[in-house]
Amino acid sequence: MSKKERTYVEDMDRGIYDIKNTFTYRSKTQTGLTEEVVTQISKEKEEPEWMLKYRLEALKIYNKLENPTWGPNLEEVNMDEITTYIRPDADLSEDWDEVPEEIRDIFDKLGIPEAEKESLLSGVGAQYDSEVVYHNIQKHLLDQGVIYTDFESALKKYPDIIKKYFGTCIKPSLHKYAALHYAVWSGGSFVYVPEGVNVDIPLQSYFRLNAPGAGQFEHTLIIIEENAYCHFIEGCSAPKYNKINLHAGAVELFVKKGSTLRYSTIENWSRNMYNLNTKRAIVEENGLIQWISGSFGSRVSMLYPTSVLVGEYASSEFTGISFAGKDQNIDTGSQVIHAAAHTTSSTNSKSISKSGGIAVYRGLVDIRKNAYGSKNTTSCESLMLDKLSRSDTIPVVNIENKDVDLGHEAKIGRISDQVIFYLMTRGLGEEEAKQMVVRGFADPIAKELPMEYAVEMNHLINLELVGAIG
Repeated sequence: MSKKERTYVEDMDRGIYDIKNTFTYRSKTQTGLTEEVVTQISKEKEEPEWMLKYRLEALKIYNKLENPTWGPNLEEVNMDEITTYIRPDADLSEDWDEVPEEIRDIFDKLGIPEAEKESLLSGVGAQYDSEVVYHNIQKHLLDQGVIYTDFESALKKYPDIIKKYFGTCIKPSLHKYAALHYAVWSGGSFVYVPEGVNVDIPLQSYFRLNAPGAGQFEHTLIIIEENAYCHFIEGCSAPKYNKINLHAGAVELFVKKGSTLRYSTIENWSRNMYNLNTKRAIVEENGLIQWISGSFGSRVSMLYPTSVLVGEYASSEFTGISFAGKDQNIDTGSQVIHAAAHTTSSTNSKSISKSGGIAVYRGLVDIRKNAYGSKNTTSCESLMLDKLSRSDTIPVVNIENKDVDLGHEAKIGRISDQVIFYLMTRGLGEEEAKQMVVRGFADPIAKELPMEYAVEMNHLINLELVGAIG
């Protein structure tokens, strides 16, 4: 198959998600990945010397590591053809009206400022290409000591905190694209919730990649101090091009003693996107991390949110759904490392595949020697909408002590002809009946999301389904 054929993106009307702005920028790096490119990014941001040194060390690690051989084929990802940094023609603002009209219009259509106006969110950040263009937080949270800002501002305002935590949850040596991230990271969010503070109305960061042939490498760092609570929502989208785009962000989460962090994601990338994101949480005694994840749209996804339970009675809950259509390989799952006694984890994963798409659940449960009395339950369900599609469940379980309670359940199947026939006898058309079954299959995931994001997820599923089930 020729390169042109491999990078062709099938036409599909994704509505507002595929609206393209004119490709304009204030500055950008050359394509490729070199010391000069990395140094230029650091200088543009006026970073301290230690950050440039960190970037260059990560670049060395990247050059030494190979692509993973156990998942989707990544040979199309050619860094010589990727632009790693694009500064939009916009400054960071706390006033939505000061954001350039063309950029503002995209986010308006995606509903970002409207959610803030209706008090559905207590803080909002919006990143466009490589930089955050808007960031705001409600005053009542500021008064309680909550910090929510873009990552570049955090590096300047809170250097001691950033230096203490940056790169300690996810290390550049974890894999090739973690190293790439640390070499060229740009944008992202920093959240700090003080002890005992309850951020009950979510914070949200939205990442929009507009440029063709570009990468987005935002860094998110969240610290939840003892006995605090926060719900953070991450949204992502990009228009489609017949050229490879790359997303390799990193999310580092620190959940302290007795605290809870709920991290919700709806990723709606275009079908020319390689989504090679890395997410990891370190959870201390009696802490709880809740992952809610929806993976849609990308050509290839490799995403496995990881919980490291380091304190007794720490716990992790993962709830996720993915959808793979024609020419898509969505390889997702969760990883849990039980590194302390009486820790618990649960995984509820669902996948849907159609038109020859590949949906894979790839999970890890690692229960260490000292993690006696630990419990894990894993449930994976896969729904294939035709005979062309493929679904796999690939669990890895490592148990190093005998005092554990572990259960794994996996179900893979197609839509029941009997169910469809029954619904048709009640007056539904065949396609409408199949759509109802799929929405019912996804409903347990939708219930875990705030209402407006559940609506978006159902909308994305409908986009995938219309005229495509047969």
